[in-house]
Amino acid sequence: MHTPTTGWLLRGTDGRLTAYAPRAEGIARWTEERPGGPSWKGPDLLAAPGLLPYLSVAQGPDGYAHLVGLRRQPKDGGEVATDVVHATQFQPGRPPTMWRALGTPYGGDWRRAEQIGLPAAVVGHSGALHVFVRNAGGGVCGRKQDAKGSWGGWLDLKGYDLLEGLSAAATGDGRVDVIAPAREGAHRWSQEKPGGDLKRAPAVPAAAAAGTASSTGTGETSVTHFWRDAGDGEVRAWRAGGEDEPEDAVVSLGGGAGTGPVALVRTAIDGHDCTVLAQRTAAGRVAVAAYPTADESAGAFWSETGGECVGAPALALDARGHVVLAAIAADGGLRVARQRAEEPGLALGAWVPA
Repeated sequence: MHTPTTGWLLRGTDGRLTAYAPRAEGIARWTEERPGGPSWKGPDLLAAPGLLPYLSVAQGPDGYAHLVGLRRQPKDGGEVATDVVHATQFQPGRPPTMWRALGTPYGGDWRRAEQIGLPAAVVGHSGALHVFVRNAGGGVCGRKQDAKGSWGGWLDLKGYDLLEGLSAAATGDGRVDVIAPAREGAHRWSQEKPGGDLKRAPAVPAAAAAGTASSTGTGETSVTHFWRDAGDGEVRAWRAGGEDEPEDAVVSLGGGAGTGPVALVRTAIDGHDCTVLAQRTAAGRVAVAAYPTADESAGAFWSETGGECVGAPALALDARGHVVLAAIAADGGLRVARQRAEEPGLALGAWVPA
């Protein structure tokens, strides 16, 4: 089981970027030596025995990085212990906390626990960390940690016939919105108010391919979800809006020659609020696009950058506000391309090894 994820490049509390990449023996981590780069330290190995080669990374306004994965460890008698696990990195370059087992919705029923999907994590209102998994019945279960660090129990959010690859994001005011590709359409859960209960929302009319969803907050009351169409492979976008921002129809953003989820970051380009996207093409190279935030109808033109990657690329803004595009190369190393601030538009420099 391996599903590529994006969102693994983060700017920490001191302004330095950190990149994370799951490996068989744990998590590889690279850290900028100084805010804005260009030099990096690493990779450091964060040991995580039994962790699957997958990682969901979430970050809240406090800058803390929450690492969430799925651990499977063989036990006597042929049993396999499955746990969702969580660690927090408070400061860039410092050791994270110990991995804490969050269990599964199934307690001691190891056979059903073994059937859960890969976790998705997001930080909502007041710093609350939410973790979601596809459950053994094809629906969604979630667990929440409050701002003081206490975890509630697993809740069954229902749903059915879900595919792999949940995605979640929070609005500017902290409302969590979750989307899950399904055999018919895409199921969705949302909070009516910050910190409220997650409730089923109307399904999105989508033929979303498994393992391709990604999401980002695009306003005080809105989240935009992205996925690949199961038919033509093109990137689709759909926005869940608030009362003063009506919900838009599904829009195609091209990129049909790509694989996996798209990376996302919001920034100003030539004075205009834009959403930047990055994807892995079918040939294994990295392509980028940009469009005016919340105006998907403007379309997006994809351009290859020349870099190659394994899995999905990641995007972030560095301490100077410049776009940084990162990818994991076939040799397991980190490659980075930075925005050329002196040039107009979204001009990226050459790919360099970290």
